[in-house]
Amino acid sequence: MRPLIYQLFVRHFANFRKGGKEWGTLEENGCGKFNDITEKALHGIARMGFTHIWFTGVLRHASQTRHPGLQAQPESIVKGIAGSPYSVIDYFDVCPDLAEDQDHRMEEYEALLKRCAYLGLVPMMDFVPNHVSRAYASASRPEKDFGRSDDTSVFSARDNSFYYLPRNVPGGGPPLRLPDGIYEPERIAGRVTGNNALTWTPSRSDWYETIKLNYGWDYTMGAEGMHSLPDWLARRFETPRTWQIMDDILAFWQDRGVGGFRCDMAQMIPMPFWKWAISRARVRNSEVVFLAEAYNDHLRTTVEDALPALLDCGFLGVYDAEAYHAIHGLYDNGRWANDLDQYNRNDGRLFSGGVRYLENHDEPRICSPLHWGGEGERVIEAAAVASYASSCGPVLFYNGQEAGERAEGPGGYGGHDGRTSIFDYTSLPRLAHWTNNGLYDGGEMTEGERAMRGFFLRLLPLLHHPALASGLFYGLNWANQSNSSYGRGEGDAVSGRWVFAFIRHHWQARATILAVCNLSPDLDFDGLSVHIPMSAQEWCGLGTGEYEFTDLLAGRPPIHGTPAELDTAGLRVPLRAGKAVLLEWKRISK
Repeated sequence: MRPLIYQLFVRHFANFRKGGKEWGTLEENGCGKFNDITEKALHGIARMGFTHIWFTGVLRHASQTRHPGLQAQPESIVKGIAGSPYSVIDYFDVCPDLAEDQDHRMEEYEALLKRCAYLGLVPMMDFVPNHVSRAYASASRPEKDFGRSDDTSVFSARDNSFYYLPRNVPGGGPPLRLPDGIYEPERIAGRVTGNNALTWTPSRSDWYETIKLNYGWDYTMGAEGMHSLPDWLARRFETPRTWQIMDDILAFWQDRGVGGFRCDMAQMIPMPFWKWAISRARVRNSEVVFLAEAYNDHLRTTVEDALPALLDCGFLGVYDAEAYHAIHGLYDNGRWANDLDQYNRNDGRLFSGGVRYLENHDEPRICSPLHWGGEGERVIEAAAVASYASSCGPVLFYNGQEAGERAEGPGGYGGHDGRTSIFDYTSLPRLAHWTNNGLYDGGEMTEGERAMRGFFLRLLPLLHHPALASGLFYGLNWANQSNSSYGRGEGDAVSGRWVFAFIRHHWQARATILAVCNLSPDLDFDGLSVHIPMSAQEWCGLGTGEYEFTDLLAGRPPIHGTPAELDTAGLRVPLRAGKAVLLEWKRISK
Protein backbone atom coordinates (compact mmCIF):
# COMPACT_ATOMS: atom_id res chain seq x y z
CA MET A 1 0.00 0.00 0.00
CA ARG A 2 1.28 3.44 -0.89
CA PRO A 3 2.48 5.20 2.29
CA LEU A 4 0.36 8.24 3.18
CA ILE A 5 1.90 9.93 6.21
CA TYR A 6 0.09 12.38 8.49
CA GLN A 7 2.54 14.67 10.27
CA LEU A 8 1.07 15.38 13.70
CA PHE A 9 2.92 18.03 15.70
CA VAL A 10 1.78 17.00 19.17
CA ARG A 11 2.37 20.39 20.78
CA HIS A 12 -0.04 22.01 18.29
CA PHE A 13 -2.53 19.35 17.22
CA ALA A 14 -4.18 18.70 20.58
CA ASN A 15 -3.88 22.24 21.92
CA PHE A 16 -7.49 23.28 22.40
CA ARG A 17 -6.67 26.67 23.93
CA LYS A 18 -8.31 29.50 22.04
CA GLY A 19 -6.20 32.58 21.35
CA GLY A 20 -2.99 33.17 23.26
CA LYS A 21 -0.30 35.83 23.31
CA GLU A 22 2.96 36.54 21.51
CA TRP A 23 5.87 34.82 23.25
CA GLY A 24 3.34 33.09 25.49
CA THR A 25 4.36 30.46 28.02
CA LEU A 26 2.93 26.96 28.21
CA GLU A 27 0.47 28.13 30.87
CA GLU A 28 -0.59 31.13 28.80
CA ASN A 29 -0.91 29.53 25.36
CA GLY A 30 -1.47 25.86 26.14
CA CYS A 31 0.12 22.73 24.70
CA GLY A 32 -1.16 19.50 23.19
CA LYS A 33 -0.91 16.29 25.20
CA PHE A 34 -0.41 12.64 24.30
CA ASN A 35 -3.59 11.67 26.14
CA ASP A 36 -5.68 14.12 24.12
CA ILE A 37 -4.86 12.33 20.88
CA THR A 38 -7.68 9.91 21.44
CA GLU A 39 -8.85 6.89 19.51
CA LYS A 40 -11.52 9.10 17.95
CA ALA A 41 -8.89 11.58 16.78
CA LEU A 42 -6.82 8.80 15.24
CA HIS A 43 -9.89 7.29 13.61
CA GLY A 44 -10.57 10.65 11.96
CA ILE A 45 -7.03 10.58 10.54
CA ALA A 46 -7.24 6.95 9.41
CA ARG A 47 -10.54 7.71 7.66
CA MET A 48 -8.71 10.05 5.33
CA GLY A 49 -6.67 7.16 3.97
CA PHE A 50 -3.49 7.64 5.98
CA THR A 51 -1.34 4.59 6.64
CA HIS A 52 1.32 6.18 8.88
CA ILE A 53 1.33 8.93 11.48
CA TRP A 54 4.49 10.85 12.29
CA PHE A 55 4.45 12.27 15.80
CA THR A 56 6.62 15.38 15.60
CA GLY A 57 8.36 17.00 18.56
CA VAL A 58 8.18 13.98 20.85
CA LEU A 59 11.81 13.67 21.95
CA ARG A 60 12.84 15.68 24.99
CA HIS A 61 14.48 18.85 23.69
CA ALA A 62 15.99 22.05 25.03
CA SER A 63 13.35 24.42 26.37
CA GLN A 64 13.00 27.44 28.60
CA THR A 65 10.11 25.73 30.39
CA ARG A 66 10.92 24.15 33.72
CA HIS A 67 9.29 20.95 35.00
CA PRO A 68 9.68 19.21 38.38
CA GLY A 69 13.10 17.57 38.42
CA LEU A 70 13.98 18.94 34.98
CA GLN A 71 15.86 22.20 34.65
CA ALA A 72 15.15 24.74 31.93
CA GLN A 73 18.01 25.48 29.54
CA PRO A 74 19.56 28.96 29.24
CA GLU A 75 18.15 31.37 26.70
CA SER A 76 21.46 31.44 24.80
CA ILE A 77 20.90 27.89 23.51
CA VAL A 78 17.11 27.81 23.11
CA LYS A 79 15.19 29.23 20.15
CA GLY A 80 11.89 30.47 21.54
CA ILE A 81 10.33 29.54 24.87
CA ALA A 82 9.13 26.07 23.91
CA GLY A 83 12.35 25.40 21.98
CA SER A 84 13.12 23.58 18.77
CA PRO A 85 12.22 19.87 18.77
CA TYR A 86 15.36 19.38 16.67
CA SER A 87 17.60 20.44 19.56
CA VAL A 88 17.35 17.12 21.38
CA ILE A 89 18.51 16.99 24.99
CA ASP A 90 17.77 13.32 25.73
CA TYR A 91 17.16 10.73 23.00
CA PHE A 92 15.80 8.23 25.54
CA ASP A 93 13.06 10.47 26.93
CA VAL A 94 9.97 12.32 25.72
CA CYS A 95 9.06 15.98 26.05
CA PRO A 96 7.46 16.64 29.45
CA ASP A 97 5.28 19.38 27.94
CA LEU A 98 3.27 16.66 26.23
CA ALA A 99 2.31 14.68 29.34
CA GLU A 100 -0.43 15.19 31.88
CA ASP A 101 1.56 13.33 34.54
CA GLN A 102 5.29 14.12 34.22
CA ASP A 103 6.30 11.01 36.16
CA HIS A 104 4.49 8.81 33.65
CA ARG A 105 5.20 10.65 30.41
CA MET A 106 6.75 7.59 28.77
CA GLU A 107 3.75 5.46 29.64
CA GLU A 108 1.43 8.09 28.14
CA TYR A 109 3.41 8.05 24.90
CA GLU A 110 3.49 4.26 24.75
CA ALA A 111 -0.29 4.20 25.24
CA LEU A 112 -0.63 6.53 22.22
CA LEU A 113 1.52 4.18 20.15
CA LYS A 114 -0.78 1.31 21.10
CA ARG A 115 -3.86 3.31 20.08
CA CYS A 116 -2.27 3.77 16.65
CA ALA A 117 -1.51 0.08 16.28
CA TYR A 118 -5.09 -0.80 17.24
CA LEU A 119 -6.39 1.31 14.34
CA GLY A 120 -3.80 0.06 11.86
CA LEU A 121 -1.79 3.29 11.74
CA VAL A 122 1.98 2.83 11.76
CA PRO A 123 3.40 5.27 14.35
CA MET A 124 6.55 7.15 13.40
CA MET A 125 8.72 9.66 15.24
CA ASP A 126 11.70 11.91 14.62
CA PHE A 127 15.25 10.59 14.45
CA VAL A 128 17.67 13.53 14.50
CA PRO A 129 21.06 11.99 13.72
CA ASN A 130 23.11 15.01 12.70
CA HIS A 131 23.04 17.19 15.81
CA VAL A 132 21.90 17.53 19.42
CA SER A 133 21.36 20.37 21.85
CA ARG A 134 24.49 22.00 23.28
CA ALA A 135 23.07 20.97 26.66
CA TYR A 136 22.60 17.30 25.72
CA ALA A 137 22.66 15.10 28.82
CA SER A 138 20.63 11.93 29.06
CA ALA A 139 19.21 11.55 32.55
CA SER A 140 17.62 8.22 31.68
CA ARG A 141 20.66 6.65 29.95
CA PRO A 142 23.76 8.57 31.19
CA GLU A 143 26.02 5.71 30.09
CA LYS A 144 24.89 6.45 26.50
CA ASP A 145 25.75 10.17 26.67
CA PHE A 146 27.53 11.68 23.72
CA GLY A 147 30.96 13.13 24.43
CA ARG A 148 31.59 11.30 27.72
CA SER A 149 35.06 10.14 26.71
CA ASP A 150 35.89 12.62 23.92
CA ASP A 151 39.41 13.88 23.37
CA THR A 152 38.66 17.62 23.31
CA SER A 153 42.20 18.53 22.23
CA VAL A 154 41.61 17.40 18.63
CA PHE A 155 39.17 18.57 15.97
CA SER A 156 38.03 15.05 15.09
CA ALA A 157 38.67 11.51 16.29
CA ARG A 158 37.05 8.21 15.34
CA ASP A 159 35.33 7.70 18.70
CA ASN A 160 34.68 11.34 19.53
CA SER A 161 31.00 12.30 19.58
CA PHE A 162 31.64 15.92 18.58
CA TYR A 163 33.95 18.15 16.54
CA TYR A 164 36.03 20.53 18.69
CA LEU A 165 36.92 23.99 17.42
CA PRO A 166 40.64 24.66 16.84
CA ARG A 167 41.77 28.03 18.17
CA ASN A 168 42.79 29.27 14.72
CA VAL A 169 39.37 28.98 13.02
CA PRO A 170 37.25 32.13 12.43
CA GLY A 171 35.82 33.90 15.43
CA GLY A 172 38.93 34.77 17.42
CA GLY A 173 39.22 31.69 19.61
CA PRO A 174 37.48 30.82 22.89
CA PRO A 175 35.10 31.35 24.48
CA LEU A 176 32.32 30.29 22.14
CA ARG A 177 30.13 33.35 21.62
CA LEU A 178 26.54 32.69 20.60
CA PRO A 179 24.10 35.34 19.31
CA ASP A 180 22.45 35.57 22.74
CA GLY A 181 25.54 35.32 24.91
CA ILE A 182 28.28 33.01 26.10
CA TYR A 183 27.38 29.40 26.88
CA GLU A 184 29.43 28.69 30.02
CA PRO A 185 30.22 24.98 29.34
CA GLU A 186 31.98 25.99 26.09
CA ARG A 187 34.26 28.72 27.38
CA ILE A 188 37.30 26.60 26.51
CA ALA A 189 36.23 23.62 24.38
CA GLY A 190 33.86 24.95 21.75
CA ARG A 191 32.02 22.62 19.38
CA VAL A 192 30.96 22.89 15.74
CA THR A 193 27.32 23.82 15.12
CA GLY A 194 24.81 21.44 13.58
CA ASN A 195 25.04 23.11 10.16
CA ASN A 196 28.85 22.65 9.99
CA ALA A 197 29.65 26.26 10.94
CA LEU A 198 33.34 26.08 11.88
CA THR A 199 33.52 29.27 13.93
CA TRP A 200 33.75 30.58 17.50
CA THR A 201 31.01 33.10 16.69
CA PRO A 202 28.10 31.36 14.93
CA SER A 203 25.47 33.75 13.61
CA ARG A 204 21.76 33.80 14.24
CA SER A 205 21.22 32.18 10.84
CA ASP A 206 23.34 29.20 11.93
CA TRP A 207 21.96 26.29 13.94
CA TYR A 208 23.83 27.83 16.84
CA GLU A 209 21.80 26.06 19.54
CA THR A 210 22.98 22.64 18.34
CA ILE A 211 26.25 20.73 18.01
CA LYS A 212 27.16 18.44 15.15
CA LEU A 213 27.65 14.73 15.85
CA ASN A 214 30.78 12.93 14.66
CA TYR A 215 30.33 9.59 12.88
CA GLY A 216 34.02 8.78 12.90
CA TRP A 217 35.24 10.92 10.01
CA ASP A 218 36.48 14.44 9.36
CA TYR A 219 33.57 16.08 7.53
CA THR A 220 35.85 18.83 6.17
CA MET A 221 37.49 16.20 3.92
CA GLY A 222 34.22 15.50 2.11
CA ALA A 223 33.29 12.09 0.74
CA GLU A 224 36.97 11.19 0.31
CA GLY A 225 37.35 11.10 4.08
CA MET A 226 34.87 8.25 4.48
CA HIS A 227 37.04 5.51 3.02
CA SER A 228 38.04 4.32 6.49
CA LEU A 229 34.47 3.94 7.78
CA PRO A 230 33.09 0.43 8.30
CA ASP A 231 30.71 -1.09 5.77
CA TRP A 232 27.15 -2.25 6.43
CA LEU A 233 28.27 -5.76 7.40
CA ALA A 234 30.53 -4.52 10.19
CA ARG A 235 30.10 -6.01 13.63
CA ARG A 236 28.91 -3.59 16.27
CA PHE A 237 32.23 -3.40 18.17
CA GLU A 238 34.00 -2.49 14.90
CA THR A 239 32.01 0.73 14.47
CA PRO A 240 32.60 4.24 15.89
CA ARG A 241 30.98 4.97 19.25
CA THR A 242 28.37 7.33 17.74
CA TRP A 243 27.14 4.54 15.46
CA GLN A 244 26.62 2.28 18.46
CA ILE A 245 24.70 4.88 20.46
CA MET A 246 22.47 5.64 17.48
CA ASP A 247 21.76 1.93 17.06
CA ASP A 248 20.80 1.80 20.74
CA ILE A 249 18.43 4.75 20.26
CA LEU A 250 16.66 3.14 17.31
CA ALA A 251 16.37 -0.17 19.17
CA PHE A 252 15.03 1.60 22.26
CA TRP A 253 12.12 3.17 20.36
CA GLN A 254 11.43 0.13 18.20
CA ASP A 255 11.07 -1.89 21.39
CA ARG A 256 8.35 0.54 22.51
CA GLY A 257 6.27 0.15 19.39
CA VAL A 258 7.60 2.83 17.04
CA GLY A 259 7.26 1.53 13.48
CA GLY A 260 9.14 4.20 11.58
CA PHE A 261 11.51 7.14 11.73
CA ARG A 262 11.55 10.43 9.87
CA CYS A 263 15.27 11.20 9.67
CA ASP A 264 16.25 14.85 9.87
CA MET A 265 18.76 16.19 7.30
CA ALA A 266 19.73 12.68 6.30
CA GLN A 267 22.08 13.82 3.52
CA MET A 268 24.53 15.13 6.16
CA ILE A 269 25.19 11.62 7.55
CA PRO A 270 27.70 9.19 5.98
CA MET A 271 25.96 6.66 3.75
CA PRO A 272 27.85 3.69 5.27
CA PHE A 273 26.20 4.45 8.61
CA TRP A 274 22.72 4.50 7.07
CA LYS A 275 23.18 1.11 5.40
CA TRP A 276 24.49 -0.36 8.65
CA ALA A 277 21.84 1.17 10.92
CA ILE A 278 18.84 0.49 8.68
CA SER A 279 19.88 -3.12 8.10
CA ARG A 280 20.12 -3.64 11.87
CA ALA A 281 16.76 -1.97 12.46
CA ARG A 282 15.18 -4.27 9.85
CA VAL A 283 16.51 -7.32 11.66
CA ARG A 284 14.53 -6.13 14.68
CA ASN A 285 11.44 -5.32 12.54
CA SER A 286 11.46 -6.09 8.83
CA GLU A 287 8.65 -3.57 8.22
CA VAL A 288 10.26 -0.57 9.93
CA VAL A 289 10.01 2.60 7.82
CA PHE A 290 12.80 5.11 7.28
CA LEU A 291 11.86 8.42 5.68
CA ALA A 292 14.60 10.92 4.79
CA GLU A 293 14.42 14.66 4.87
CA ALA A 294 17.28 15.39 2.47
CA TYR A 295 18.40 17.94 -0.09
CA ASN A 296 21.13 18.10 -2.71
CA ASP A 297 22.92 20.95 -1.01
CA HIS A 298 26.53 21.67 -0.05
CA LEU A 299 26.03 19.79 3.24
CA ARG A 300 25.57 16.38 1.60
CA THR A 301 28.15 13.65 2.23
CA THR A 302 28.01 12.28 -1.32
CA VAL A 303 29.79 13.48 -4.45
CA GLU A 304 26.78 12.67 -6.63
CA ASP A 305 23.05 13.07 -6.04
CA ALA A 306 22.32 12.24 -2.39
CA LEU A 307 18.68 11.31 -2.95
CA PRO A 308 19.13 8.03 -4.89
CA ALA A 309 22.05 7.21 -2.60
CA LEU A 310 19.71 7.38 0.39
CA LEU A 311 17.16 5.17 -1.36
CA ASP A 312 19.95 2.67 -1.98
CA CYS A 313 20.67 2.72 1.75
CA GLY A 314 17.18 1.43 2.47
CA PHE A 315 15.04 4.54 2.89
CA LEU A 316 11.42 4.10 1.87
CA GLY A 317 11.26 7.69 0.67
CA VAL A 318 13.27 10.89 0.36
CA TYR A 319 11.87 14.43 0.23
CA ASP A 320 11.23 15.43 -3.40
CA ALA A 321 12.01 19.10 -2.83
CA GLU A 322 12.47 19.84 -6.54
CA ALA A 323 8.92 18.75 -7.36
CA TYR A 324 7.61 20.83 -4.46
CA HIS A 325 9.43 23.95 -5.61
CA ALA A 326 8.26 23.40 -9.19
CA ILE A 327 4.57 23.57 -8.20
CA HIS A 328 5.18 26.35 -5.70
CA GLY A 329 7.06 28.18 -8.47
CA LEU A 330 3.92 28.50 -10.59
CA TYR A 331 2.84 31.22 -8.19
CA ASP A 332 6.11 32.66 -6.94
CA ASN A 333 8.45 32.84 -9.93
CA GLY A 334 6.52 32.40 -13.16
CA ARG A 335 7.04 28.71 -13.85
CA TRP A 336 4.63 26.83 -16.12
CA ALA A 337 2.71 23.60 -15.67
CA ASN A 338 4.70 22.35 -18.67
CA ASP A 339 7.70 22.21 -16.34
CA LEU A 340 6.12 19.52 -14.14
CA ASP A 341 6.54 16.54 -16.47
CA GLN A 342 10.28 16.34 -15.82
CA TYR A 343 9.73 15.45 -12.15
CA ASN A 344 7.66 12.36 -12.97
CA ARG A 345 9.93 10.28 -15.19
CA ASN A 346 9.21 6.57 -14.93
CA ASP A 347 12.93 5.78 -14.98
CA GLY A 348 13.74 8.16 -12.16
CA ARG A 349 14.23 6.64 -8.71
CA LEU A 350 12.28 9.45 -7.12
CA PHE A 351 9.16 8.46 -9.07
CA SER A 352 8.54 5.71 -6.53
CA GLY A 353 10.67 7.00 -3.64
CA GLY A 354 10.25 10.77 -3.78
CA VAL A 355 8.13 12.08 -0.90
CA ARG A 356 5.49 14.48 -2.20
CA TYR A 357 4.22 17.30 -0.01
CA LEU A 358 2.60 20.73 -0.15
CA GLU A 359 3.40 21.56 3.47
CA ASN A 360 5.55 20.44 6.35
CA HIS A 361 6.87 22.17 9.46
CA ASP A 362 9.77 23.76 7.53
CA GLU A 363 7.67 25.08 4.65
CA PRO A 364 4.99 27.79 4.58
CA ARG A 365 1.33 26.96 4.80
CA ILE A 366 -0.11 26.75 1.31
CA CYS A 367 -3.11 28.81 2.43
CA SER A 368 -0.98 31.53 4.01
CA PRO A 369 -1.57 34.85 2.23
CA LEU A 370 2.20 35.44 2.42
CA HIS A 371 3.13 32.59 0.07
CA TRP A 372 1.99 30.81 -3.08
CA GLY A 373 1.26 34.25 -4.53
CA GLY A 374 -1.50 34.59 -1.94
CA GLU A 375 -3.52 32.11 -4.03
CA GLY A 376 -2.93 28.85 -2.17
CA GLU A 377 -6.41 28.52 -0.74
CA ARG A 378 -7.88 28.85 -4.22
CA VAL A 379 -5.59 26.29 -5.89
CA ILE A 380 -4.98 23.74 -3.13
CA GLU A 381 -7.20 21.12 -4.78
CA ALA A 382 -5.47 21.27 -8.17
CA ALA A 383 -2.02 21.49 -6.55
CA ALA A 384 -2.71 18.42 -4.42
CA VAL A 385 -3.79 16.33 -7.41
CA ALA A 386 -0.86 17.58 -9.52
CA SER A 387 1.63 16.72 -6.77
CA TYR A 388 0.27 13.54 -5.17
CA ALA A 389 -1.35 11.82 -8.16
CA SER A 390 1.56 12.21 -10.60
CA SER A 391 3.98 10.02 -8.62
CA CYS A 392 4.13 6.69 -6.78
CA GLY A 393 6.12 8.08 -3.88
CA PRO A 394 4.99 8.46 -0.28
CA VAL A 395 2.76 11.45 0.51
CA LEU A 396 3.46 13.69 3.50
CA PHE A 397 0.54 15.74 4.84
CA TYR A 398 0.88 18.33 7.63
CA ASN A 399 -1.72 18.64 10.39
CA GLY A 400 -4.05 21.53 9.66
CA GLN A 401 -3.59 21.34 5.91
CA GLU A 402 -6.97 19.62 5.62
CA ALA A 403 -8.65 22.70 7.16
CA GLY A 404 -6.68 25.34 5.25
CA GLU A 405 -4.50 26.37 8.19
CA ARG A 406 -2.91 29.79 7.59
CA ALA A 407 -0.32 29.95 10.43
CA GLU A 408 -2.40 32.49 12.32
CA GLY A 409 -1.72 31.30 15.85
CA PRO A 410 0.29 33.38 18.34
CA GLY A 411 3.93 33.92 17.43
CA GLY A 412 7.20 34.51 19.20
CA TYR A 413 10.64 33.40 18.04
CA GLY A 414 9.09 31.98 14.86
CA GLY A 415 7.46 35.29 14.04
CA HIS A 416 4.66 35.47 11.49
CA ASP A 417 6.22 34.22 8.27
CA GLY A 418 3.45 31.94 7.02
CA ARG A 419 4.79 28.92 8.93
CA THR A 420 3.31 27.48 12.11
CA SER A 421 6.16 28.10 14.55
CA ILE A 422 7.95 25.03 15.86
CA PHE A 423 9.70 27.14 18.49
CA ASP A 424 6.68 28.54 20.32
CA TYR A 425 3.58 27.52 22.25
CA THR A 426 0.98 28.21 19.61
CA SER A 427 -2.16 26.71 18.11
CA LEU A 428 -3.89 25.75 14.88
CA PRO A 429 -7.00 27.98 14.79
CA ARG A 430 -8.64 26.38 11.76
CA LEU A 431 -7.87 22.78 12.69
CA ALA A 432 -9.24 23.57 16.16
CA HIS A 433 -12.65 23.90 14.51
CA TRP A 434 -12.40 20.18 13.69
CA THR A 435 -10.72 19.02 16.92
CA ASN A 436 -13.46 20.97 18.78
CA ASN A 437 -12.08 20.80 22.33
CA GLY A 438 -11.27 17.12 21.99
CA LEU A 439 -14.57 15.99 20.48
CA TYR A 440 -12.98 15.62 17.01
CA ASP A 441 -16.33 16.06 15.33
CA GLY A 442 -15.83 19.19 13.24
CA GLY A 443 -18.49 20.94 15.24
CA GLU A 444 -16.96 24.39 14.81
CA MET A 445 -15.89 24.14 11.16
CA THR A 446 -16.91 26.76 8.65
CA GLU A 447 -18.49 25.80 5.34
CA GLY A 448 -15.18 26.38 3.54
CA GLU A 449 -13.24 24.27 6.04
CA ARG A 450 -15.75 21.43 5.70
CA ALA A 451 -15.45 21.59 1.92
CA MET A 452 -11.66 21.42 2.08
CA ARG A 453 -11.63 18.50 4.50
CA GLY A 454 -14.27 16.81 2.36
CA PHE A 455 -12.06 17.16 -0.69
CA PHE A 456 -9.13 15.46 1.05
CA LEU A 457 -11.45 12.75 2.38
CA ARG A 458 -12.20 11.95 -1.26
CA LEU A 459 -8.73 12.45 -2.75
CA LEU A 460 -6.39 10.73 -0.31
CA PRO A 461 -8.06 7.27 -0.33
CA LEU A 462 -7.96 7.40 -4.15
CA LEU A 463 -4.15 7.47 -3.97
CA HIS A 464 -4.37 3.76 -3.10
CA HIS A 465 -5.98 3.08 -6.51
CA PRO A 466 -3.59 0.72 -8.38
CA ALA A 467 -2.95 3.24 -11.16
CA LEU A 468 -2.00 5.99 -8.69
CA ALA A 469 -0.27 3.81 -6.12
CA SER A 470 2.14 2.06 -8.47
CA GLY A 471 1.23 2.81 -12.09
CA LEU A 472 3.47 4.43 -14.68
CA PHE A 473 3.26 8.08 -15.75
CA TYR A 474 2.52 9.52 -19.19
CA GLY A 475 2.51 13.31 -19.44
CA LEU A 476 0.18 15.00 -21.91
CA ASN A 477 1.34 18.62 -21.80
CA TRP A 478 3.83 18.07 -24.62
CA ALA A 479 0.97 16.92 -26.87
CA ASN A 480 -1.16 19.97 -26.08
CA GLN A 481 1.18 22.94 -26.41
CA SER A 482 -0.31 23.82 -29.80
CA ASN A 483 -3.86 23.05 -28.63
CA SER A 484 -5.52 26.44 -28.19
CA SER A 485 -8.34 24.82 -26.18
CA TYR A 486 -5.91 23.57 -23.57
CA GLY A 487 -6.49 26.37 -21.05
CA ARG A 488 -4.57 29.01 -22.93
CA GLY A 489 -4.57 32.38 -21.15
CA GLU A 490 -4.67 35.78 -22.74
CA GLY A 491 -1.37 36.56 -24.45
CA ASP A 492 -0.08 32.96 -24.30
CA ALA A 493 1.49 31.85 -27.59
CA VAL A 494 1.45 28.21 -26.50
CA SER A 495 -0.59 26.23 -24.00
CA GLY A 496 0.53 24.73 -20.72
CA ARG A 497 0.89 27.65 -18.36
CA TRP A 498 -1.86 26.52 -15.99
CA VAL A 499 -3.18 23.13 -17.14
CA PHE A 500 -1.41 19.92 -16.20
CA ALA A 501 -2.75 16.63 -17.59
CA PHE A 502 -1.29 13.14 -17.37
CA ILE A 503 -2.15 9.47 -17.49
CA ARG A 504 -1.34 6.91 -14.81
CA HIS A 505 -1.56 3.28 -15.94
CA HIS A 506 -1.00 0.00 -14.11
CA TRP A 507 -0.38 -2.80 -16.58
CA GLN A 508 -1.00 -5.81 -14.33
CA ALA A 509 -4.18 -4.37 -12.77
CA ARG A 510 -5.36 -3.02 -16.15
CA ALA A 511 -6.19 0.23 -14.38
CA THR A 512 -5.96 3.64 -16.03
CA ILE A 513 -6.61 7.15 -14.72
CA LEU A 514 -6.54 10.44 -16.57
CA ALA A 515 -5.78 13.44 -14.34
CA VAL A 516 -6.47 17.01 -15.44
CA CYS A 517 -5.61 19.97 -13.20
CA ASN A 518 -6.48 23.64 -13.64
CA LEU A 519 -3.77 25.29 -11.57
CA SER A 520 -4.91 28.83 -12.35
CA PRO A 521 -6.26 30.70 -9.32
CA ASP A 522 -8.75 32.76 -11.34
CA LEU A 523 -9.30 31.40 -14.88
CA ASP A 524 -12.22 29.04 -15.50
CA PHE A 525 -11.61 26.89 -18.58
CA ASP A 526 -15.13 25.98 -19.68
CA GLY A 527 -13.95 24.93 -23.13
CA LEU A 528 -10.95 22.91 -21.95
CA SER A 529 -10.11 20.06 -24.31
CA VAL A 530 -7.32 17.53 -23.76
CA HIS A 531 -5.70 16.05 -26.86
CA ILE A 532 -4.77 12.39 -26.18
CA PRO A 533 -2.66 11.18 -29.13
CA MET A 534 -2.83 7.64 -30.48
CA SER A 535 0.61 6.91 -29.05
CA ALA A 536 -0.73 7.62 -25.54
CA GLN A 537 -3.82 5.48 -26.14
CA GLU A 538 -1.69 2.61 -27.42
CA TRP A 539 0.57 2.98 -24.37
CA CYS A 540 -2.46 2.33 -22.15
CA GLY A 541 -3.30 -0.79 -24.16
CA LEU A 542 -7.07 -0.28 -23.93
CA GLY A 543 -7.72 -1.21 -27.55
CA THR A 544 -10.28 0.26 -29.93
CA GLY A 545 -13.91 1.02 -29.20
CA GLU A 546 -15.81 3.53 -27.10
CA TYR A 547 -14.19 4.83 -23.93
CA GLU A 548 -15.84 5.94 -20.71
CA PHE A 549 -14.23 8.35 -18.26
CA THR A 550 -15.70 8.23 -14.75
CA ASP A 551 -15.06 11.12 -12.36
CA LEU A 552 -13.73 9.62 -9.11
CA LEU A 553 -13.39 12.93 -7.25
CA ALA A 554 -16.58 14.91 -7.81
CA GLY A 555 -18.97 12.25 -9.06
CA ARG A 556 -19.94 14.12 -12.22
CA PRO A 557 -21.64 12.22 -15.09
CA PRO A 558 -19.26 10.03 -17.11
CA ILE A 559 -17.63 11.42 -20.26
CA HIS A 560 -17.47 9.34 -23.43
CA GLY A 561 -15.18 9.38 -26.43
CA THR A 562 -13.66 7.28 -29.19
CA PRO A 563 -9.96 6.86 -30.04
CA ALA A 564 -10.37 9.08 -33.12
CA GLU A 565 -12.13 11.81 -31.14
CA LEU A 566 -9.45 11.83 -28.45
CA ASP A 567 -6.73 12.06 -31.10
CA THR A 568 -8.35 14.96 -32.95
CA ALA A 569 -10.85 17.13 -31.08
CA GLY A 570 -9.69 15.77 -27.73
CA LEU A 571 -11.64 15.03 -24.58
CA ARG A 572 -13.69 17.98 -23.32
CA VAL A 573 -13.05 18.47 -19.59
CA PRO A 574 -14.38 21.85 -18.40
CA LEU A 575 -12.61 22.93 -15.20
CA ARG A 576 -13.09 25.84 -12.87
CA ALA A 577 -10.09 27.68 -11.44
CA GLY A 578 -8.12 25.67 -8.92
CA LYS A 579 -9.98 22.42 -9.57
CA ALA A 580 -8.94 19.00 -10.85
CA VAL A 581 -10.46 15.71 -11.94
CA LEU A 582 -9.34 12.12 -11.69
CA LEU A 583 -11.08 10.17 -14.46
CA GLU A 584 -11.06 6.38 -14.44
CA TRP A 585 -10.61 5.39 -18.08
CA LYS A 586 -12.22 2.18 -19.34
CA ARG A 587 -13.25 0.71 -22.66
CA ILE A 588 -16.99 -0.04 -22.71
CA SER A 589 -17.38 -1.38 -26.26
CA LYS A 590 -15.25 -2.84 -29.04
